Amino acid sequence: MKIIFWASIIVILYTYIGYPLLIYFLSSFYKKPVRGKYIYPTVSLLVAAYNEEARIENKIKTLLELDYPDERIEILIGSDGSTDKTEEIISKYTNDKIKLFRLPQRQGKPSVLNMLVPQAKGELLVFTDARQTLDKNALKELVKNFCDPKVGSASGELFYINEDDNKPGAGLGLYWSYEKFIRKSESRMGSMLGATGAFYAIRKELFMPLPEDLILDDVYTPMKIVSKGYRAIFDAKAKVFDKVFNETKDEFLRKSRTLAGNFQLFVYLRELFNPLKGKISWQFFSHKFLRLMVPFLLMIVFVSNVGVVVSLKIGTVPFGDSPYFSYFYWIFLWLQVAFYACAFLGMVFKHRNRVLDIPYMFCVMNSAAVVGLHRFLTRKEHALWEKAV
Repeated sequence: MKIIFWASIIVILYTYIGYPLLIYFLSSFYKKPVRGKYIYPTVSLLVAAYNEEARIENKIKTLLELDYPDERIEILIGSDGSTDKTEEIISKYTNDKIKLFRLPQRQGKPSVLNMLVPQAKGELLVFTDARQTLDKNALKELVKNFCDPKVGSASGELFYINEDDNKPGAGLGLYWSYEKFIRKSESRMGSMLGATGAFYAIRKELFMPLPEDLILDDVYTPMKIVSKGYRAIFDAKAKVFDKVFNETKDEFLRKSRTLAGNFQLFVYLRELFNPLKGKISWQFFSHKFLRLMVPFLLMIVFVSNVGVVVSLKIGTVPFGDSPYFSYFYWIFLWLQVAFYACAFLGMVFKHRNRVLDIPYMFCVMNSAAVVGLHRFLTRKEHALWEKAV
């Protein structure tokens, strides 16, 4: 029981602390700078939309305001069988530069993108969602990376905007800052794992048709490009903005869908588990796979901790030379209880206490992985996505 306890602790510490520190220090010594400069190749901006009447007009205006030569841009919007006024709104803007393509019935985002890409005339494909807004300089900052012939995919940086200070956001903000820290380090050393789905670009010739049931095109496509010998990099100057979800349940649903997609990728990208793939295999295993194992390891830690404490009480487990070692198991068990109690209080007082929001969001994120696995195994998650509120 003690071996299980300590082995689980070590893997969790490696996943959350060891790997991020390793990738940071390695990237500090083995940097692969991108030879970027401002260039203006032709670009096709691709937007997949389903019932986006509340957002699509603002998205089009945002794209039209980008600081990039007008004659070098085209905007292709695919409607995935929308039943509201989405297509009507887009039609008001259609011209030689902005084009609308329709699927008669809803088939999912992969089908929309597979429809749009053959229609694209740009040298680069830029994928962006209907919900987020882009910084005026985001496109030229992203595109400049493709001056480097080794770059096959480039991703912008997503910033969350909390418009209401009473909303919970400390936990989510800390998590996203932590995730971006890892992505930047991975990118600096070679390639990050995937892209920021809200805004990323690839060379058109590197696009591969997406499986129709695919959930995460923003990981699948860049990783396929990396497997061809190109880099997938992160550019903090290419800024994209999104709103914090109104309720934690919205973030939970979004995250559980994303994590179901990650489990799906373990099947579609199973070749990346091959150690012969080099450091990208290590990154994939450490950043993607082990992260999804953490919630199950947390359960094992708690149960084994209880088992050790019970065994200590009845005297069946030796303490070693020092009796103080037994106190550690008791203290650690109570620390776990206190942490989960804070998470529960964070759920109760989530609109009023930012400190409790951190353990609460930690538990929400890890619970989402468990739900994501269930949804993947039962095939309750698929390419037909529901909009975030």
